Amino acid sequence: MVKVQINKSTIGGILRCPSSKSYTHRAIAIGSLAEGRSVITNVLLSRDTLATLAACKLLGAVIKHENITLHIEGKHSYDAPRNILNAENSGTTIRILTAMAALVKKGFTIITGDDSLRKRPMQPILDALTQLGVHCYSSRLNGMAPLIVKGGGIKGGTAIVNGGISSQFVSSLLISSIHADSAVTIRINGEQVSKPYIEATIATMKAFGVTINYKPKISEYYVENKEYRSTVFDIPADFSAAALILSAGVLTGDEVTLNGLNFGLPQGDSHIIDIIREMGGKIKVEKEKGKVTVYGCSALEGGEFNLADTPDLLPVVSILALKASSPVRIYGVAHARLKETDRVSNITSQLVKLGATVRQRNDEIVISSPEVLKNSSLEAFNDHRLFMAFTIASMLTEKSTVTGAESVDVSYPSFIQDMTKLNASIRLIPDRE
Repeated sequence: MVKVQINKSTIGGILRCPSSKSYTHRAIAIGSLAEGRSVITNVLLSRDTLATLAACKLLGAVIKHENITLHIEGKHSYDAPRNILNAENSGTTIRILTAMAALVKKGFTIITGDDSLRKRPMQPILDALTQLGVHCYSSRLNGMAPLIVKGGGIKGGTAIVNGGISSQFVSSLLISSIHADSAVTIRINGEQVSKPYIEATIATMKAFGVTINYKPKISEYYVENKEYRSTVFDIPADFSAAALILSAGVLTGDEVTLNGLNFGLPQGDSHIIDIIREMGGKIKVEKEKGKVTVYGCSALEGGEFNLADTPDLLPVVSILALKASSPVRIYGVAHARLKETDRVSNITSQLVKLGATVRQRNDEIVISSPEVLKNSSLEAFNDHRLFMAFTIASMLTEKSTVTGAESVDVSYPSFIQDMTKLNASIRLIPDRE
């Protein structure tokens, strides 16, 4: 595991936000299902998205890339892949692939991932596809990867999906069900978490020529048999990454400006703007210019924040709480325990090292900041979002370390370089140290 040392820092400057991981996944998958040639511009090439790209190639899409532009020759009926599909660490990849694998004409597709991914729940997508006439299984019969999907197509009908674990199950069904033999109805059982990610899926599908009928009052999606249209799709900037940089600016900044943001496509993590305002932070938003500027402040206000729709903001709001003058309660985050790691427990254990008082329950965490943050040796548990959040928090201490720098390849490979451009004092610690 790669460790970094962080010294107290005051950052400032202008940065272009990296492209969206969520939209890159969706555009690659949908482009691979669209007959003809699609061009995807400003893609994010990270460990997660490269896993989606490699898997779609194995399914039969022809994908060529020139820097950050992809040219995709897609099709909606595949031959059985010649190798196992490896989703690496990406929950989005494995869940989208599972439904896509059902479109294989005949034969079996095996899908797996790394040790962390093989511990994440997959039974809801298996159950939903089974209801739609697909034969699919967990090879260990425990509802987790490796998965085996028998080809032959999606028959159609009604699938009932548990909404309380992840939105990725619904996104997976939406993306592939347009090629079912008959219409598909997706009905949500319980409250759906992370709804903005489903909205991102629907927006991407619309860009490729497919509109989804949705009844929000009864949480039901109706998918007709249609064809994707090849297109040119520009990946927007990633508000998940932007949230981290904006939090760094508020906590340790002089003045930090992010360029290249797109407010035209739905991204739930843009809610960070409202949260910063609610906590008393100073922020300037220029939507027409795609620009957001934040200003450092000596103290923030506490409050209560429901992150059921935006679980990736949990690490961000947790570190903002370290400057809050009263407790910060974050709730609706039980599903954050089922991400790359149990983020609720892991955030609790590390913020305590910094001197914070933290209480956690199944779906909430309450953080009270200390008068002075302690120098600490923090562990990111090989979780990219925790590593980035803990690195930013460490900039408030005199000198701390965080282990797990290699994890940023999952979503934001240039994170350390970008933070250094903003004058953050971060250096890799050689193994001999």
